[in-house]
Amino acid sequence: MTAVLGGCGLTGGSGDVTLKLIAADYGDSAANSSQKYWDSLAKEYESKHSGVKIEVTVYSWNDVDRKVKELVAAGKAPDMAQIGSYADYADKGLLYTADDLLSITAQADLASQLATAGQVKGVQYGMPFAASTRLLFYNKTLFKQAGLTPPKTWKQLAADAGVLKARGVKYPYALPLGPEEAQAETMQWLLSGGGGYTDTVGTYGIDSAQNVDTFTWLKDDLVDKGLTGPVAPGKLNRADAFAAFASGDVGMLDGHPSLMKIAAKKGVKYGMVPMPGVDGESENAMGVADWMMAFKKNGHADQVGDFLDFVYSEKNVLAFSREYDLLPVTTSASEEMSTDKQDADLKPFLDQLPLSELYPVDKTSWAAVAAAVKKRIGQAVAPGGSPAATLAQLESTASTAENAE
Repeated sequence: MTAVLGGCGLTGGSGDVTLKLIAADYGDSAANSSQKYWDSLAKEYESKHSGVKIEVTVYSWNDVDRKVKELVAAGKAPDMAQIGSYADYADKGLLYTADDLLSITAQADLASQLATAGQVKGVQYGMPFAASTRLLFYNKTLFKQAGLTPPKTWKQLAADAGVLKARGVKYPYALPLGPEEAQAETMQWLLSGGGGYTDTVGTYGIDSAQNVDTFTWLKDDLVDKGLTGPVAPGKLNRADAFAAFASGDVGMLDGHPSLMKIAAKKGVKYGMVPMPGVDGESENAMGVADWMMAFKKNGHADQVGDFLDFVYSEKNVLAFSREYDLLPVTTSASEEMSTDKQDADLKPFLDQLPLSELYPVDKTSWAAVAAAVKKRIGQAVAPGGSPAATLAQLESTASTAENAE
């Protein structure tokens, strides 16, 4: 026992423990790759902890979740993974709890609704790492030329879109329900119609009356009237919609903070307002969080916890959030950001975070449901499509996936 304990890294000997972290890339070029962020962080940490090496491998979002899944299946789980979902691994008993790892101070600093979203059956396994919310972006130049004001209700949004269409705007409202990220656009609209993927007790209710009403309105009042542009919503991906906005071809669309930089680079003047709802501004915004988790396989709970306390320090959370136009996941960094002038652009998104609702990421069934939404939701608004039938199909998929857990 003594020999084993002597090598566990707590003794401070050189190179006793190597912690492996697999992380997602938030950069849009080699110049701001997340690998640079993590390498710098690891170097700083190692300079103060001689017994621990931090080895970080960064993959694109297209590959990172699959890579972690493959390693876990091969019995080679990394010590930590910073990816899009945690519930599958928590459900299989593979993860440390946040209690096992973080200091009380670090845990208490995590934004409460994000920390709650990291729980399965009341126990937190997923530690929020990055967050984002959505606002309605509009092209200020196009709105000014048309004498329009940003909409607060669906009716106003449709009226504004009608005026923009008459003036030759290519995409009066861009509705990306293509396979890239349809689950996000869908959720934003469901929330603004008073519904959502789940009900108040967390049971799937995709084909609820509110949700059917929302998609019926989208089909009848936007899509069928030609107000969503030349590409069918089911074939329009978010990245293409963002690029079209940056080219000045979109009047309005639902966007997250990274769109600010994309639009500003191309010289597009934009405004941002809360998403319109049926009778006024939507009461619920959509929030998204990505997750940090730690696998039990290699042990090292003490070293992992100490490193994560460092990762979640105010200084490091702020640096990451500012580098990638994301919202901080800790209260201390949020408070700092909400008053610092350099972060003024992010404040409207920050204000939405406490009111935001996240995907049902605590459900292991969510991955299957999200995949089905990406594949099928475009059919709900397609010519001859039936919102009620499409949402009923998705509810059936969700029930099957939930019962298979």
